[in-house]
Amino acid sequence: MVTMTTTAAPAATTPVVGFDQVTKTYGSVRAVDGISLRLHPGETVALLGPNGAGKSTTLDLLLGLKHPDGGTVSLFGGTPREAIADGRVGAMLQSGGLMDEVTVAELVKLACSLHPRPYKPAEVMARAAIEQIADRKVNKLSGGQAQRVRFALATAGDSDLIILDEPTTGMDVSARQAFWATMREQADQGRTVLFATHYLEEADAIADRVLVLHRGRLLADGTAAEIKAKAGARRVAFDLEGDIDGAALRALPFLTSIDISGQTVRIQSSDADATVHALYGLGVYPRNLEVAGLGLEQAFVAITEAEEAKQS
Repeated sequence: MVTMTTTAAPAATTPVVGFDQVTKTYGSVRAVDGISLRLHPGETVALLGPNGAGKSTTLDLLLGLKHPDGGTVSLFGGTPREAIADGRVGAMLQSGGLMDEVTVAELVKLACSLHPRPYKPAEVMARAAIEQIADRKVNKLSGGQAQRVRFALATAGDSDLIILDEPTTGMDVSARQAFWATMREQADQGRTVLFATHYLEEADAIADRVLVLHRGRLLADGTAAEIKAKAGARRVAFDLEGDIDGAALRALPFLTSIDISGQTVRIQSSDADATVHALYGLGVYPRNLEVAGLGLEQAFVAITEAEEAKQS
């Protein structure tokens, strides 16, 4: 008799974040419009969108500060409230102030004492680089210092998900670099980092996944390289000598935008090869010709402008 043994397939990892057809409206405004997405352990995810795109509302729904009108929001397979009560979520938000008339050290100590899985206050302050202002009153801090204190509060304990809303606003360049080095360490340890930012160069350099929101809808979800490719355009730049025939340049095929500044011409084209071929057909000789993919910022603008055009 032969005994057959079977090995069960490993269970699928429970998503850190789950949005299933989530909607949220304020009167006639649909701030979140049918968003569905999953975030997984160890991901560093940038949330991009123009003002009014729904970024802050999305984060509020994720933290249980607001409730969806439709669909479901889950954290680690349960409700946001359950995950937060278990100390699995740390958050650094734009809204909400810091306690006045207490020192930085006192505030950090309080945050650690309230966390279900706390770190030592000295460790938290060192990670946020705020040891030198430990004895300063919170209401005497500069904008950048206050941001670092908010970060300390968000990382007062061993949380699995860190949510950051415009985290480096007010920080100088060196402070921003140190902040993101710390965030990379958090992700390397298996934590999920979700951050909303207006600094698109940060998203390009830091995030391994980018979400683009516009009018409450999720327009794009992928790596920075995939988002750039989705824009479907490339940059062409060159210099011309002598008089420039602007009308002829604007008539080049596949142009999506053109900027003429002195003798320098910058173009965005949906078919750069055809555009450059037609450029030579004009009988001009472009110098310092460069053809490159769009940066994340230009791709972001192209994607949102295309969506605006469809809705107009």
